[in-house]
Amino acid sequence: MYVRYQSPTPNARGVHPGVFGLINALAKHGRLSSEEERFRVDSHAWYHANLIDPSDVDPRIYNRDLNPQATAWFKTSAGHLIERLTGYLEILTTHQVACVRVEAADPGNVIYEDPHQVVVVPYRTG
Repeated sequence: MYVRYQSPTPNARGVHPGVFGLINALAKHGRLSSEEERFRVDSHAWYHANLIDPSDVDPRIYNRDLNPQATAWFKTSAGHLIERLTGYLEILTTHQVACVRVEAADPGNVIYEDPHQVVVVPYRTG
């Protein structure tokens, strides 16, 4: 089983931005308080130290020409990583940015996998 926190609304590429992308968008537009920005920087550093960045393993993973709809999903066994999302979710709630939890047994074609996550390209429908 896999879990992802994402916007309920897809972007122009048809991808539902994930929790990290949503927080980064708030930061990019200067909407975070100094405390929230410190949390974002510190938490991103913690994730960088405790979770493999798939694009460090294969820079093509998130290539918009090769895999335009690639998304990362946590394995539900990665509880210690999922639990730390609470602070991100609180910030999104404060800023009235919708973020939903989605669970799936088979979220798509796996193009990357490590002990804590997968990156998938959704199955084509139709």
